[in-house]
Parts: sequence; structure tokens; C-alpha cells
Amino acid sequence: MVLAILVFLLVAGAVIGAYWAVTVLPPRLAARRLERRLSELNQTTDEVEASVLMARAQGPLPVLDRFVNAHSKGASLSRLIEQSGVRTTPSAIGAVSLVVGLIIGIATAVFVPYPLVALGAGAVGMALPFMWLAFKRSSRLKKFEEQFPEALDLLSRAIRAGHAFQTAMGMVGDDLPAPAGVEFKKTFDRQNFGLPLRDTMDEMAARVPILDVRFFVTAVSIQRETGGNLAEILDNLAHVVRERFKIRRQVRVHTAHGRFTGYVLLALPAALAVALTFISPGHMNILFEDRMGQMMVGGAIIMQTIGFVWIRQVIKIEV
Repeated sequence: MVLAILVFLLVAGAVIGAYWAVTVLPPRLAARRLERRLSELNQTTDEVEASVLMARAQGPLPVLDRFVNAHSKGASLSRLIEQSGVRTTPSAIGAVSLVVGLIIGIATAVFVPYPLVALGAGAVGMALPFMWLAFKRSSRLKKFEEQFPEALDLLSRAIRAGHAFQTAMGMVGDDLPAPAGVEFKKTFDRQNFGLPLRDTMDEMAARVPILDVRFFVTAVSIQRETGGNLAEILDNLAHVVRERFKIRRQVRVHTAHGRFTGYVLLALPAALAVALTFISPGHMNILFEDRMGQMMVGGAIIMQTIGFVWIRQVIKIEV
């Protein structure tokens, strides 16, 4: 009876959540994008107007949004969301994290009669939205890094054609797809509406924490202070970035064996445990029912994690 009630609640929650995501969430996200766009372009807003903008609804839980934005860790979460390119808010991520953790924890408690396992599964479920954001951030930064040499070439050609650097930034933003086009367009809009170019470039380097972007910002800042051929500087920087890509791919080829070894060593104990569970469940149950067995499982997980991280650090080569 309890299982039927839990299944009904999970299905009903999924249906209601899907309906809310289809009907209510898109208008709120559109309003959020409009407010964000206006707040980015309007750099002359005073403190009273800024507080009014912060007080307005930004997500499904505006109070949580204001609480998150008032703390340093909340600012880190907002920066993570911005860098991932996901159109959401900190409160939405927090709500999804709680819901996912609760669902996975309840589902685990139904099938596994061990409270600690259910708590661990719930904690992992709560971390899944943040892991997804980190994955999206990493993918977006990699894509930006691949597009960056082409963006530098477009900048160089536009400057050689007689356009100003600011105008060339806007052209790159219009011609390139996301994420490089979005970041260059955002930088162009911010300086076009009155923010100093140096500040907009520094903000771009903060939004895109890639070493090549920092080189680009530093080179442009030095050129504007001391002079020089900016087009030639951008060409040289694009060449350096492409050469770094070549070296990085060669490094991945040479470290492929080590990476595959790490994956095999991490997956082998788990796969062996699943196989032994089907072959001899009586022996495997001792590991979860006996106190000493539980300590052995915990120690194995900790040592496996340390070993995997150690292998990753050994084969990690900065280029």
C-alpha cells in the first residue's frame, strides 16, 4: 500500500512538474531574460533602482534568489549558471536539487532497506543539478575555446578592412554562433552603452575563465596603451592558440592508456560486486548487514575514489 502511494505521488509530481515547465516556466524565463538584458545594458542605474530590480521576482522562489545573491557562495552559483549558458536561476536550481534528492532518496528507501544508503542516494541526487551545471559549463568553455581562433581571425580581418576594434567586436558577435558570438556581442553592447572598454574586457575574461582569453584581454589593453599593430598581434595569438590545440590533442593521444586504465580500475569493483550479488547474494549481503562489512565497503569506496583522482592527476598535463 505504501509503495503504491509513493509511486502515485511520484507520477503525479512528474505530471504536474511537466505541466508547470511547459506552461509557466517559459514566460518567467522570457521575463527574466528581458530584465537581465536591461540590467546589463543600463550601467547608470543608481542604488535605489538596483535594489528595486533585485526585489523583483527572478525565479520560482524570489526570496531564495535574493538570499543567494546576498552571499558570496550565491554569487559563485550565479556565475556558474552564467558560464554554463543555462537559462535558469539559483532558486530554480535549488528547488530542482531538493526535488531530485527527495525523489531519489525515497525511491532508494523503497527498494533498499538501509537508511544510510537512502541518505547517500538523496545527497547524490541533490548534487546532480550542480554536477549538470558544471558539465554544461565545461562543455560551453570547450566550445568557446574551439571558436576563439576563428573569432581572432575575424577581428584581425575586420581591423585590416578599416573598422575600429569596437565595431569589429560587434561584427564577431553577429557572425559567430554561440557561445563565442554571445560573449563578444555582450562585450560590444556593454561598451557601446557607456562602459569603458577595459572594464568590459575584464568582465569578459571573468565570464570566460580561459587562459587564451586572458592573453587576448592583456594584449588588447597593452596595445591601446603603447600602440602597435593590433591585427598582427591577433594573428599571432590565433596561431599560438591553434598550436596549443595541436599539442593538447597529442597529449590526449599519449595519455589515452592511462585514462582508460583509470576508468577500468574504477568500474571493475562495482561491476564485480553486481555480478557477485546475482551469483552469491548470501555472501554479498554480509557486506551490507554486518558492521565490519559496511566499514569495508566504505573504505573501498574511499580508496577507489582516491586512486581514480590520483591517476587523473598523474595523466593531467597542462598545455
